[in-house]
Amino acid sequence: MHKAGFVNIVGNPNVGKSTLMNQLVGERISIATFKAQTTRHRIMGIVNTPDMQIVFSDTPGVLKPNYKLQESMLAFSESALVDADVLLYVTDVVEKPEKNADFLAKVAKLTIPVILLINKIDVSDQKSLGDIVDKWHGLLPNAEILPISAKNKFGVDVLLNRIKQLIPDSPPFFDKEQLTDKPARFFVSEIIREKILLYYSKEIPYAVEVRCESFKEDDKTIHIQAVIYVERDSQKGIIIGHQGVAIKKVNIEARKQLEKFFDKHIYLETFVKVDKDWRSSKKELDSFGYNPE
Repeated sequence: MHKAGFVNIVGNPNVGKSTLMNQLVGERISIATFKAQTTRHRIMGIVNTPDMQIVFSDTPGVLKPNYKLQESMLAFSESALVDADVLLYVTDVVEKPEKNADFLAKVAKLTIPVILLINKIDVSDQKSLGDIVDKWHGLLPNAEILPISAKNKFGVDVLLNRIKQLIPDSPPFFDKEQLTDKPARFFVSEIIREKILLYYSKEIPYAVEVRCESFKEDDKTIHIQAVIYVERDSQKGIIIGHQGVAIKKVNIEARKQLEKFFDKHIYLETFVKVDKDWRSSKKELDSFGYNPE
């Protein structure tokens, strides 16, 4: 028999969902930085063996939306409650269990297997961890609770073995050679956006979106043109930097990672444009792929 199932990862911002996803899939698919609200889309990573296919989904951190982009991000997270065979709810040792109680109440009503993962246990003592487990057991009494450290891979193999036990008998949903549901251009945009998250401060990373406008590939090289969108002229100046130094740094670091990701030589050109409405315009958000349907 062949087993296959959808395993969706949800939780509040900055608890380590993307780090866990990358450890489970064994490839660097989701952006994982120290900043909250890093993941904006629902991103699938597919693990294949001869007799099994596990389709993992990383989702944006759950938050109360303040503008249309965040409404779309929340919709991605809520959609993950609907089509999962197994749900991984990720928290950590410092998060208050009562945070985003409305979303948690929806998780508590699920009839599918739920595994509550208490991440970052490498920075906690045993007594504190015991208290945290007790609190979460009261909130999600039907969930299995597993302490992990996604960064250090502690508990990840145990989790993966448990997932293999829980997913149903089924033929594969995707081609066995497929690693993700996203096209190459998506990862170009995500890698460039990650560098912006790392190298700029304050509101700049959250006011930025990236679109891969051109992706031309041959046997050895890929020629890429990408546009970095910001909301204000002042942000455009910050992204470019004095004499173009800042954007040059982004390009160099993004190109290095793109070459590692695609295993080809990369020619990368980036341009910066102002689009003051992109975070609040449904039309613009749809064009960037922020449509959970």
